[in-house]
Amino acid sequence: MRAFSRMLSVRTQPSRRVQTPAPGSRYDSVAMKILTADEMRATDRRTVEQFGVESLALMENAGAAVARFVLREYPGCLRVTALCGRGNNGGDGFVAARLLQRAGRAVSVLLLGDPSDVTGDARTMLERMSLSPVIVRQPSELESPEVANLFDHADLFLDAVLGTGFKPPLRGLAALVGGRLNACPAPVVAVDLPSGWDADSRLPQSSEAFRADAVVTFTAPKPAHVFGNLTRGSIVVASIGSPPDAVQSAVNLTWAGASKTIVDEPRPVDSNKGAFGHVLVIGGSIGKAGAPAMASLAALRTGAGLVTAAVPKSSLPNVAAIAPELMTVPLAEGKHGEINSRNLEAGNLKPLLQRKTVIAIGPGLGQEPEAVAFVLGLLRETNLPMVIDADALNALADGHTDLLDGRDRTLVLTPHPGEMARLVGLSVPHVQERREELAREFALRHSVTLVLKGWRTLIAHPDGVIAVNTTGNPGMAKGGSGDILTGMVAAMIAQYPGNIPDAVNTAVYLHGLAADFALREQDQHTLLATDIISALFHAFRFMPEDKDGYVWIQGSAPRDFGEVNGGNDGA
Repeated sequence: MRAFSRMLSVRTQPSRRVQTPAPGSRYDSVAMKILTADEMRATDRRTVEQFGVESLALMENAGAAVARFVLREYPGCLRVTALCGRGNNGGDGFVAARLLQRAGRAVSVLLLGDPSDVTGDARTMLERMSLSPVIVRQPSELESPEVANLFDHADLFLDAVLGTGFKPPLRGLAALVGGRLNACPAPVVAVDLPSGWDADSRLPQSSEAFRADAVVTFTAPKPAHVFGNLTRGSIVVASIGSPPDAVQSAVNLTWAGASKTIVDEPRPVDSNKGAFGHVLVIGGSIGKAGAPAMASLAALRTGAGLVTAAVPKSSLPNVAAIAPELMTVPLAEGKHGEINSRNLEAGNLKPLLQRKTVIAIGPGLGQEPEAVAFVLGLLRETNLPMVIDADALNALADGHTDLLDGRDRTLVLTPHPGEMARLVGLSVPHVQERREELAREFALRHSVTLVLKGWRTLIAHPDGVIAVNTTGNPGMAKGGSGDILTGMVAAMIAQYPGNIPDAVNTAVYLHGLAADFALREQDQHTLLATDIISALFHAFRFMPEDKDGYVWIQGSAPRDFGEVNGGNDGA
């Protein structure tokens, strides 16, 4: 997994400074695998047994990654309290505490449990510390003045109590410490996972987990990192020395943001508009001209060489006004201002489709019978790549999903949960309960790419792989956001027709990321869909892997525009 080709230097002895990875590597466009807890343990075993990396080196590098993150992102937090358990997560905390102390921080360590119960690599790291931990063996000891001082005077906490190996429920000392920590105002950096989270959880919430302001995990994200609301802050992944061949997974989950590499390279100097495809947006009806207009503008802003909006004749003036760069075609319309099936006649359809690279159909289309007939007829009459959204999805839901056959063409569907429920004949709650299963099943059955929108949008590909998107915010829950995604997906396909998986993943990732940038100048209540388009340039410039090797699964460094990630914009 080349996503983490940058490896920290492997050491078996304490470092005299916080280790810095070698420059020059980049995150990978193929896939960043999402590993279960068992797969993460197997990866560590392969790293040690097959590739000869010492387990102590992995722990040293994990702790160093945490220490570097704290020093860089929280430079004003001089008093650090590390809350450490007895297992390997605690071992990572011991390393981070030692290195932060050597970097000049005033560090205290609170050990939950008897030191004699700390074994293996964690025991070695405990002994390497020059610090004497405050030891809490039983609940009553949490009330001591010494422990109270650690909580009351810390500028920052490290949560290294429980990691990937934890299974709920949270109990005993850990539960009591979590309650105490959650009442403290100082920021919390979680090591691997906030204590109390099940690494394999697909749930968005955990009622008993420690709070976190940032999470630093290692090698690859686990399901909880991409599905759970672990923090309102940042989640980063750091390489700790596992070679790519050691990182193996059978769950067929990847992180959507890894695909962004396809847009990171500068365009050739001899580029021309013909090299970046021609998007045809079809949609609109009386009162819904804004939807195809926004989809078209999004396609232009996402890099398509040419964009044409084909809309009912009466809607054309409103759509054309969105941007002078947009080309338009008036379509025959019915008595309700909807697209008429007469547009399927050869004399009308052939010139409409000529020299087009991809069709985006559905925004503002309406559900009049004539519009439905046009959608179904278009699917039969052309094999051009097609992005199907909104009312075009509703046209298919009424017993016409048999027209979806992506074996010899590219078909991308972008339903929200309600549209997905109609496509599969289930209720919305059933869809929400089985999102991953239903998305994969639908994509496999019809050989299509299915973008199931919502909290952690899923991109299910025809080969069974699902990419999970981790960008976006509640401000996007507003009319027009989906239309903009449709235009962006179509534009990415137009530019990268030979790499549909990365094209769609990137569009979804950039869509949410641009909304995150837009939120810097808005509120979740005031954010408009068109604000996403205005912020797209920030999203394109953002590099998910920063100069120090952290891959930002969620969020970015809390700095001003132009200063994030060592000079890149971030959200």
